[in-house]
Amino acid sequence: MKTNKKIALVLVIALMLTSLAGCGGGSKSAQESDKIIVGANFEMTGNAASYGNSALQAIKMAFEEINASGGVLGKQIELIEMDNKTDLTESANVAQRLITQNKVVAILGPATSGQVLAASGPATQHKVPLITPTGTAEKVTFDNNQVKEWIFRSCLIDSYQGRVGAEFASKSLNAKKAALLIEMDSDYAKGLAAVFEEVFTANGGTIVAKESFATADKEFRTQLNKIKAANPDVLYVPSYYEQDGLIARQAREVGYTGPIVGGDGWDYAKLAEISGGADVLQNIFFTNHYSVADPTPIVADFVKKYTQKFGYEPDAFAALGYDCAYLLVDAIKRAGAADPAKIRDALASTSGFEGVTGSVTMDEKHNPIKSVVVLTFDETGKTKFVETFQP
Repeated sequence: MKTNKKIALVLVIALMLTSLAGCGGGSKSAQESDKIIVGANFEMTGNAASYGNSALQAIKMAFEEINASGGVLGKQIELIEMDNKTDLTESANVAQRLITQNKVVAILGPATSGQVLAASGPATQHKVPLITPTGTAEKVTFDNNQVKEWIFRSCLIDSYQGRVGAEFASKSLNAKKAALLIEMDSDYAKGLAAVFEEVFTANGGTIVAKESFATADKEFRTQLNKIKAANPDVLYVPSYYEQDGLIARQAREVGYTGPIVGGDGWDYAKLAEISGGADVLQNIFFTNHYSVADPTPIVADFVKKYTQKFGYEPDAFAALGYDCAYLLVDAIKRAGAADPAKIRDALASTSGFEGVTGSVTMDEKHNPIKSVVVLTFDETGKTKFVETFQP
């Protein structure tokens, strides 16, 4: 979900590396094997490790289920896991190694948009499909008016989350005045904020304050005092849990008691610890990909199995990772072969795939068309369902 200024340099390095290694990472040897080799490129360490490990854990669970049921096309899936360390250069290097050394037929991950963009160079160069479960930036799959032929995702895009956040603020919260607090070196935050502002003002609202901060910042009281003075009806904070918890705490400390709305970056099981208590999280809402409280059988079954296996409920990153694994398997089955090009074509034609996070139909930009939910926090700090917005 994150990007920064290093990406351009990383992509150049990745292209240089891939040009030396040749094309066609998903080689005939992989197709002729008695196993289907899939790569996992995730943030297992670094500042986005919570996202990466959550998605990866659910992917492993999904493949365990699939293998126990006989695998796919009569073959077992072998998952090769590598840690990109939440580092752009390492993400590109991991993708390169998975393709050229491990001969994977597809890559799942990374979790954050910046790492996906870095890994997309080798995937595209070697013509191996990559599916990110949680990379939400629009340019992950579509940039410079071109679809990235080999890159897909199983999650919502930022622009849709920003739109739903604005619709919820103006229609469900009846907000007329909004303030924005934006992480300016995060494409994720800037993307959500831009769409929120566009839709909120189109609905007749007014932006009364717009403040910013850097990713490394820990102190936000100066910006929050300015926001409080503007007297907004709602504060939109589309950041990640590391900053979200601190911002929530400091907002309440400076006396802002109004609603805070954000994106899926707020989804973190231990957010109450960062914020200083569950009471701080009251009157906070965020858009997300699914709710553990959804009674739909496919969701209830997933939540039950995951909770029994790991001892706690799955967050949205886990649900998206689980769907990502099954989405790939669905494509391999429809392709009829563990061939990267055929898998890519099958992914692009996905229609009505039933996942934990909703029914998925892939659009022409390789983005899934699906519903989005709005969640809040209960008195213990656990997430609670509010409402669903349909596409």
